[in-house]
Amino acid sequence: MDKIDLVFSGVGGQGIVLMSDLVAETGLSVGYDVKKSDVFGMAQRGGSVVSYVRLGRQVLSPLPKEGDVDLLISLEKLEAARWAGSLRQGGVVVVNDRVMFPPSVSAGTARYPSDDEVVGALKARTERVYLVDGTGLAAELGNPRVLNVVVLGFVASLLPLPWEAWLETVKTRVPEKYRELNLRALEMGRSAMVGRLYAEGA
Repeated sequence: MDKIDLVFSGVGGQGIVLMSDLVAETGLSVGYDVKKSDVFGMAQRGGSVVSYVRLGRQVLSPLPKEGDVDLLISLEKLEAARWAGSLRQGGVVVVNDRVMFPPSVSAGTARYPSDDEVVGALKARTERVYLVDGTGLAAELGNPRVLNVVVLGFVASLLPLPWEAWLETVKTRVPEKYRELNLRALEMGRSAMVGRLYAEGA
């Protein structure tokens, strides 16, 4: 692998920064050069949060070029559509299939796009769009806060990084009392994605 560029998007409180930190730390642990940058809007009020991670043999800049991103990961559908333009043609999108209405929509001053509009914006860039029920899987584990790690499990199955390295990063980074839960969340997401890729013959 010469280089892979990732963008993580969501809203404040979803754990976007931790998810991207885990990717960056896993890449570093197996010897890749890694650059990372986080952008916070009004995150404490449910505003947009975006993280960039670049992995490769040599990475000079923390920010990828617009339209050059290989993998877009979003924990909210509108945020996925918002960052669709960052994706290269033929890249991959992993989107948590749930909606979190921004304040403007809740107040009736703006309209939330339909699923067809969101998916259409993404498919204008690539056919490889995976809508995943990360929220549902996190609920099965009894803790919605592990949504980010469930979705990270989906992402782990798409990246050329050893599974053992992912497990070790989670064990190192997550506090002991939450470690087992997060390892189960990671495995659940990975298993779900592997099943989908197998069914597609990918």
